[in-house]
Amino acid sequence: MGRPSTSQDTAGRILDIAGQLLQTRGYNAFSYADIAQSLHVTKASLHYHFPTKAELGKRLIERYKYAFLESLAEIDRSGAGAREKLKHYVGLYVDVLRDDRMCLCGMLAAECATLPKPMKTELKQFFDDNERWLVAVLEQGRSDKTLRFNGAPRDVARLLVGSLEGAMMLARSYDDVTRFQATADHLLTGIGIGN
Repeated sequence: MGRPSTSQDTAGRILDIAGQLLQTRGYNAFSYADIAQSLHVTKASLHYHFPTKAELGKRLIERYKYAFLESLAEIDRSGAGAREKLKHYVGLYVDVLRDDRMCLCGMLAAECATLPKPMKTELKQFFDDNERWLVAVLEQGRSDKTLRFNGAPRDVARLLVGSLEGAMMLARSYDDVTRFQATADHLLTGIGIGN
């Protein structure tokens, strides 16, 4: 016999469904009615947990960011060198694509003009956190001479994030993860990481 459902369990299930809808359809292409139908609850019960879609969206970004940052921390704890860290970073994107989803924040970035300000703030924070982590890895690789690249680590970090997010969109439009992997491999080769 399962344990009784709690308010926290319900909020988590709402976030799970909303996250899946966002990563497959986009923020503007789902409604509370879609979530309610999937969970077999009323829209009013969704509003109890997340009074507005903007609050739901902000919470989705926070949750996604936390999980992504935890994945980056796990990569750091592995003791891997800069080259391996970057390969693992690319692997995070591949895992999402193989699950027939897009990066939640990449999907939101495509809809940025229509997002409420609190969501835009969280979205920028996600990408800033990614850049900071990549800068540290790139600096590590430059310092120990395992990576070679021209320019500032911040510029290369921005190139990596932008290219990977864009490659993810194109790979999904072709339903072909190998398109993403080929682009990622080319990017990594450009900074001294062979296949």
